[in-house]
Amino acid sequence: MFTLNTELRSELGKSASRRLRHGNTVPAVIYGGKQSPVSIQLNQDELLQAESKAGFYANPLTLMVNDQAIVVKVQAVQRHPFKPKLQHLDFLRVIS
Repeated sequence: MFTLNTELRSELGKSASRRLRHGNTVPAVIYGGKQSPVSIQLNQDELLQAESKAGFYANPLTLMVNDQAIVVKVQAVQRHPFKPKLQHLDFLRVIS
């Protein structure tokens, strides 16, 4: 199982997401279940390293958000058209 450290995003929108991407972070959102959606950001390098391993998309992941573990699965991924970078991720909460 993969564990990734995340931070909450304080600014939302297109320009805020562009600033994050220039700062080597990836904007993402966690949704699903009865809880409200949570906007987060992940480190681009850490995410690409985890993504390159087998089972990243098939197995549940653990995201650490403010010292709280949230179990999720990758729902959607947006990639840069020609660079080996991720633009945005959607995570779906796994309800146990």
